[in-house]
Amino acid sequence: MIKLGIIGTNWITQQFIDAAHATGEYKLTAVYSRTVEKAKDFGKPNGATIFSDNLDEFFANDALDAVYIASPNSLHFEQAMLGIKNDKAVIVEKPIVANIKQMEILRETLEQHPQSRLFEAARQIHQPNFKIIKNQISKLGRIQGATLTYMKYSSRYDAVLAGQEPNVFTLKFAGGALQDLGVYVAYDAVGWFGMPDDVAYYPTLAPTRVDGKGVAILRYPEFDITLNIGKTSNSYLPSEIYGLKDTIVMSNPADLETVSYHDAEGHETLISEKPADNPMISEAADFARVINDPQNEKNDRDYWKWLDLSQNVAKLLYNLRQSGKIVFPDDKK
Repeated sequence: MIKLGIIGTNWITQQFIDAAHATGEYKLTAVYSRTVEKAKDFGKPNGATIFSDNLDEFFANDALDAVYIASPNSLHFEQAMLGIKNDKAVIVEKPIVANIKQMEILRETLEQHPQSRLFEAARQIHQPNFKIIKNQISKLGRIQGATLTYMKYSSRYDAVLAGQEPNVFTLKFAGGALQDLGVYVAYDAVGWFGMPDDVAYYPTLAPTRVDGKGVAILRYPEFDITLNIGKTSNSYLPSEIYGLKDTIVMSNPADLETVSYHDAEGHETLISEKPADNPMISEAADFARVINDPQNEKNDRDYWKWLDLSQNVAKLLYNLRQSGKIVFPDDKK
């Protein structure tokens, strides 16, 4: 049983705990928060018995095998470093880092701590429908590009309109649409098509100077991919991958709830599986598989494949931000 600690006491943390418990491979033991009282309020109902407001003591505790980090984006790097240096398995909610240099440092630190493991909680790449789409892409006679749209109004944008600056909409905490919803479509693009040759990002800035929404163009040798992302409005458009006369259509490029294939004659075939009620179960199971048996050849191969993909996505997001002239404080360190 993997002894799990968590950083962050929001809804996404609860969803991961529920997914972890559903696999039967984890037991929540410890919670870190800025106050012990808050850690107890969140952790006790979930079975935790250790509560801390001291990060160094938290990561040094032998009662932890793995730590799930769901703090503000700008804190991921420092906390992941502490986990690696304490030889823990570290699961970091997306985006794993604020810039590509931080990812390079994490990988260098991993080399010095071979017992540790580092995972980005990019849930959809572990889901069956992500792999179904990749398989269907390989059957397209000719790829002519894709349009991936993920725009979902953030309740925190109400605070922005009221003159406030919540964490997810600040440069200080590495916020914005690209760092949040954009991670999903970036994973789709890189996971299905590889790294583009060139990129451009056209952001629409929120009053807090982060990108509230934006359009990214990824250029490949024979096609382009368009990414439409936003946290300041809702879109109900499906996302599509274009063959010559055939098309793959998905309801949402992050949740991948339904996926259909339209052949050259226009006939539609549903190719997706019904997803789990909790979309984080697949990733929690995959992480447990690697943590429990890291020397297994398949597990080791999968782990490095996921880590390489995380690094490429971090590089893509950084390059897009540079194109859009969006600079975080951590970029200057």
